[in-house]
Amino acid sequence: MKKRLCTVLANLAAWTASLIVLVPMLVVLVNSFKSQKESMVMTLTLPEKFMFENYTTVIERGKLLSSFFNSALYAAFSVLLILAVVSAASYVLSRNRSRLHRVIYYLIVLGIAMPVNNVALMKIMKATALINTRYGLIFLYVAMNIPLALFLMFGFVETLPREIDEAAVIDGAGPMRLFSSVIFPLMKPTIVTVGILNFMAIWNDFSMPLYFMNNSGKWPMTLAVYNFFGQFEQSWNLVSADITLTALPVLIIFVFGQKYIVGGVSAGAVKG
Repeated sequence: MKKRLCTVLANLAAWTASLIVLVPMLVVLVNSFKSQKESMVMTLTLPEKFMFENYTTVIERGKLLSSFFNSALYAAFSVLLILAVVSAASYVLSRNRSRLHRVIYYLIVLGIAMPVNNVALMKIMKATALINTRYGLIFLYVAMNIPLALFLMFGFVETLPREIDEAAVIDGAGPMRLFSSVIFPLMKPTIVTVGILNFMAIWNDFSMPLYFMNNSGKWPMTLAVYNFFGQFEQSWNLVSADITLTALPVLIIFVFGQKYIVGGVSAGAVKG
């Protein structure tokens, strides 16, 4: 009886948490199809007439195509660089048990808990001529997301038996071939997990472009939404359509990749 009660309470808590998350999303989605007058009251009632042209207006007047390209560029290249660097680093650091390698690992992972000093970061970005550049923002995202990515991948590689390495070496595999042909394919769950988590974090980031990107032509979608809201703060239907288009790519990636996120985080956190 007690076990059944705990199960019911757990399900109730899960449903409550789901509603807390889903209801605001549904409100935004429904109001994105309403007229300006109807959207003044943000409710879940269906519109009298579905205004699909709201999305056309948002794309044209909100310059979403260029901002979508910028967001995709920042997220894609940052994720590729993170995966390339961290996958190799996690393998090297996990297979070398010397004190130096452990110190390097802990120093990098310490970045998870370290706060970002925007004043010092601004001076560094100016000194290196990276401010207000696309590649500068990409390098910034890579540096900020490496610690957590390394923590997850390192923990996963630690679970891989060393006998795999020994068998590959006996078969004549060198270090590069050992990593690329044997270890890297086995890292697929955590690679997909790290890629999805970083893509969502970078796509949704607002503060870094706000501080280090002054050119509106290089703004990602988060800043485009912010700017659009300032111009059309009375048109909640257009604002809702803008938010829906911005959140759609992340939602799609999360839905299709959630099984990898759960498995990859669980595996990567075991020994990290």
